[in-house]
Amino acid sequence: MAKPFLDEDFLLHSDAARHLYHDYAASMPIYDYHCHLPVADIANNTQFENITQVWLNGDHYKWRALRTNGVDERLCTGDASDWEKFEVWAATVPYCMRNPLYHWTHLELKGYFGITDLLSPKTARAIYDDCNAKLKTPEYSVHGLMQKMNVKLVCTTEDPLDSLDYHAALAKSDFEIAVHTAWRPDKGMAAENVEALNAWIDRLAELTNTDITDFASYLEALRTRHTYFHDHGCRLSDHGLETAHAAEYTQTQVTVLFDKIRGGQPLSPDEQEVFKSAMMIEFALMDAERGWVQQLHMGALRNNNTRLFNQLGPDTGFDSIGDWDVAQKLSHFLNRLDTTNQLPKTILYNLNPRDNALLATMIGNFQDGSVAGKMQLGSGWWFLDQKDGMEAQMQILASLGLLSRFVGMLTDSRSFLSYPRHEYFRRILCNLIGRDVENGELPHDLPWLGQMVQDICFNNAKAYFPMTLKG
Repeated sequence: MAKPFLDEDFLLHSDAARHLYHDYAASMPIYDYHCHLPVADIANNTQFENITQVWLNGDHYKWRALRTNGVDERLCTGDASDWEKFEVWAATVPYCMRNPLYHWTHLELKGYFGITDLLSPKTARAIYDDCNAKLKTPEYSVHGLMQKMNVKLVCTTEDPLDSLDYHAALAKSDFEIAVHTAWRPDKGMAAENVEALNAWIDRLAELTNTDITDFASYLEALRTRHTYFHDHGCRLSDHGLETAHAAEYTQTQVTVLFDKIRGGQPLSPDEQEVFKSAMMIEFALMDAERGWVQQLHMGALRNNNTRLFNQLGPDTGFDSIGDWDVAQKLSHFLNRLDTTNQLPKTILYNLNPRDNALLATMIGNFQDGSVAGKMQLGSGWWFLDQKDGMEAQMQILASLGLLSRFVGMLTDSRSFLSYPRHEYFRRILCNLIGRDVENGELPHDLPWLGQMVQDICFNNAKAYFPMTLKG
C-alpha cells in the first residue's frame, strides 16, 4: 500500500529517523544566517495583499519552471494580474513532480496556511482565496510569518553602500527576531566593467566623504564602511565568485591597476585577476581583524541568456552551474591568509556537485583547532538545495570531515514563505542518520544522535556566528 503524500512522516523511512525528527529536530528554532529577504518588508512589517506577491514575485526558481512548461514571460515577470500568475503556477505544479518545487510548494501551503490539498487547476481558486483571506489578518504579516516558523535570527545581504537604516530601526524595535546584515562587496572588485566600478567608487567616496585618489585611499574608504557595518551588528561577509582568485601580486602592481581603473582604461583578463585577488585578500583581512565569518559562494555561471538578461536584468532565472577549476587557487588564497594567522572563519559553498569532495578536503587543510568547525562546507546551495544535493553534501562532509560540527541549513531566499526548507532539510538529515542506525552502521543511541541533530539544526550556528540574538 502506498504511503500518503506529505504526512507527518514525510521523507522519514525508519523508526530511528522518525524519532530523531519528531523528538529532536522539529521543535528547534531557525537560525537563518544567509538570505536575501528584503529588509524593508521586515522593518515595515509588510502585509501582503495576496499570495502571488509573497510567493511568486521575485522567485526565479518558479519562473524557470513556468518557462519550461511553456508559460509566456508576461505571466512570469510581466504585467499579468496576480491571479493570472497564480493560476498558471497552479497549472504548472502538477508537472513539477520530482522537482523540489513540488515538495516546497506543498510544504509551504501546509506549514503556513494549513492547506493539505494538492495545488492544481482544480484547486487553484479555492487555495488562492483561502491564502489571501489569511494574509489579510495580523498574524500573517511579515513578522507573523517569521514567528510562525520559529525564526530566531535572519541575516540579510547588503552592498557596502547600503544605509542599513532599516537594520538600525529593527535593532531598536521590540521585534523579537534578530535581523542582521551581511557585507557583500562584490561590486567593489568587479574590474571587468571599469565604468560601473568607477561609478561605485564615486558613490563610495561621496558616502565616506573621502577623496579616493589611489588604492590606499580606496581601501581606507572601504574600511570606513566595514566599520560602519560592524557598528550596525554585521559579523558576516559574503562573496559571489565564479572561482577563487589567487594571482600573485605586489602592492605596486595593484596601485598601478587602480590608477588605470580610475583613468577609465579597461583591464586585461590577467589584470582583472590580479585586482580581484588583491581585493579578496584585503576583504578577508578586514574580516579577520574584526572576527567576522567570510562566506565564499563559488561556481555560478550567470546571465547566460543575453536577450532575456537585457530585457529583465539579473537574478531572473538565467544562471546555471559553471565548471571552473578551483582547487589550486582556493588553496593559495586560504594559505596566504593562514600563513600570517589571518584566515577568518570561512564557509565554502560550491554549485557544481563535482566539487563536493574537493571542498570537503580543502577545509580540512585549514582547521587549526582554534574553533570547532572553523572551516565549513556550506549546505547544498541553489541548484543543490534539493534532496539529492543535500544528501550528497552531508554524505561527503560526514565521510571527509565532521558532520556533527556542520552549521546547517539556510534559506538563501527572497521569499518569506521559504522557511519550510529548514523542515525539508531536517527531515533529510534525520533520515540519513536514521538509515545508518537501522542498518547497524551507527549505534542506537538516540539521545546522543538527537543532540547531534539539534546541534546541526540550530546550536552549531548559534555558537559559530558572532551575531547576537534578541531576548
